[in-house]
Amino acid sequence: MARRPLIAGNWKMNGLTADGVALATALAARIRENPPAADLLVCPPATLVDRVARAVEGSGLAVGGQDCHGERSGAHTGDIAAAMLKDLGAGYVIVGHSERRTDHGETSAQVRAKAAAAHAAGLVAIVCLGETEAERDGGRTLAVVEAQFGGSLPEGATPENTVIAYEPVWAIGTGRTPTTAEVAEVHRTIRDLAEKALGSAAAARLRILYGGSMKPSNAKELLALTDVDGGLIGGASLKAEDFWAIAESAR
Repeated sequence: MARRPLIAGNWKMNGLTADGVALATALAARIRENPPAADLLVCPPATLVDRVARAVEGSGLAVGGQDCHGERSGAHTGDIAAAMLKDLGAGYVIVGHSERRTDHGETSAQVRAKAAAAHAAGLVAIVCLGETEAERDGGRTLAVVEAQFGGSLPEGATPENTVIAYEPVWAIGTGRTPTTAEVAEVHRTIRDLAEKALGSAAAARLRILYGGSMKPSNAKELLALTDVDGGLIGGASLKAEDFWAIAESAR
């Protein structure tokens, strides 16, 4: 089954108002001039979601958040609820990114709660999975991905409200990437896990992104793999030219 690719940019903790709006506006203009063969999404810092969403309204460029809390509201100083992101104009939210799992000690159970909160607020949850270098070297990649998938996917997940992103931790921001055979193996495994969890028809529609040093020079090769349905882009999403080149690779 043909799945429309999703090219998602994770800006991480980068961007003030002027630069963020300029970057998003440049991408929106390109979409209007030459609609890509993929869905495009940018996930700016929470401080910019509102401004970016307003700047690109009607362009076809989607906007998302980088994280949300698992609760709808409450005494959670410094956190942001999924409904707050939705209120700002977001349509997606990233949950379970390795930087959250590592830097903030997030468990798969917490990621699962965040994804469920995203669904309840009407957001598409991009659920991230991926192994560390030690886990890769120890031959535990597939076991880690399976455990994270089972622990992070909430009840009620569908291809319409959920996207999976495989990001080998050791490849994020390092310039290193697994071989195409290694990427294909993990994505095939995730598709098989989805078939067991969601059924074959839903699994065939589920988008599985690859993240971890995807850039213009390797995007076409990675996006050509059968079970790679787009990319979750970090550093390369901060430059309109690079992000657009990756989107064009999905044609």
